[in-house]
Amino acid sequence: MKILVIGSGGREHALAWRLALEGHQVSCAPGNPGTAQIATNVATTDYLSIPSDLTVVGPEAPLVAGVVDQFRAHGRSIVGPTQEAARLEASKIHSKEFMRRVGIPTARFERVETAEQGLAALNQFAYPIVVKADGLAAGKGVVIAQDRKEAEAAVFALGPRLVIEEFLEGEEVSFIVLSDGSSVVPLEATQDHKAAGDGDTGPNTGGMGAYCDGRILQSSEAGVILDTVIQPAIRATGFTGFLYAGLMMTATGPKVLEFNVRLGDPETQALMHRLDDDFAGTLARAASGQLSVGSLKWKPEPSVCVVVAAEGYPGKVRTGDPITISEMPAQVFHAGTKLGPRGLETSGGRVLGVTASGPDLASAIANAYAAVGKIHFDGMHYRHDIGSKGLKRWYN
Repeated sequence: MKILVIGSGGREHALAWRLALEGHQVSCAPGNPGTAQIATNVATTDYLSIPSDLTVVGPEAPLVAGVVDQFRAHGRSIVGPTQEAARLEASKIHSKEFMRRVGIPTARFERVETAEQGLAALNQFAYPIVVKADGLAAGKGVVIAQDRKEAEAAVFALGPRLVIEEFLEGEEVSFIVLSDGSSVVPLEATQDHKAAGDGDTGPNTGGMGAYCDGRILQSSEAGVILDTVIQPAIRATGFTGFLYAGLMMTATGPKVLEFNVRLGDPETQALMHRLDDDFAGTLARAASGQLSVGSLKWKPEPSVCVVVAAEGYPGKVRTGDPITISEMPAQVFHAGTKLGPRGLETSGGRVLGVTASGPDLASAIANAYAAVGKIHFDGMHYRHDIGSKGLKRWYN
């Protein structure tokens, strides 16, 4: 098949890598220096002008802008939700009110439209408290405030339209399914690491790493998530494409932290590294409304993706630093890179996603970090504890 992947980040490189590995002719719009090694990059946002048998949308912005509606209006095959369904990610307020209306378990919350309402809403919660910007924020529009002073600062920084909600205790899990509007195929559970620093310290980022391990969820837990979260959302919206539920596994069961309407980043890097099935065929069936209920096959070995970030991330980022990569025993997915006068250079906050597998989680972690040690650019930083929660939970 001729397959178009829309996007330019690490998630899109991982998708293109997997689809090219299956023998398909892949184009990326616009792609990056990594995708250029395995696919044809096309520097255009006129996606309909690119010939394809199937299109997969990586980032949220084109989905929110209605690219799926446009493709379907022209009879083109595409994987993703409609513009209306994409509101589950485009607006936190819409998403939380949808969950309350449908009965999907989530944290208690208040909708806020002004700074004054936000300050008043703070009185209704104990600390820590969670403050979320209403619109798209590339994973960074969330503040976990430890006290009133931090919460007030977050209200003014992220507002005026906000969701203020209770802080949930438990284990965080990313649960993603592929849907054709009625049938769903779940992907393996993953765990993302949002905070910038080791031990989940520092500001939220778009994701500093992720791991994929069959031990993250028991089959009974996955069943509860499908019954109480995924299926109600699909039934209420007719959702097509990848539905991502960011969950907190609390003492009283799974609760939704957020819905995304596409594959996660960097979860996709770890997922594509573990996948052992006909991914393109599954995507095509989903796009045509012929997805069979079932599950994908996965390699038994866990996989780990460590994000190497640029100076300043997740704040003001320095770009243009030359990148050197010596002999690489792992898969390196490009995200914020460009080809400059000095060769490969940094061009964004999350620069590379170094991804490796191993016979167990400890080995996968060691393999990923050994590969990170073969990369250098000025100002590079990364977390040193990706996957450590899994080691403590399942391997001791």
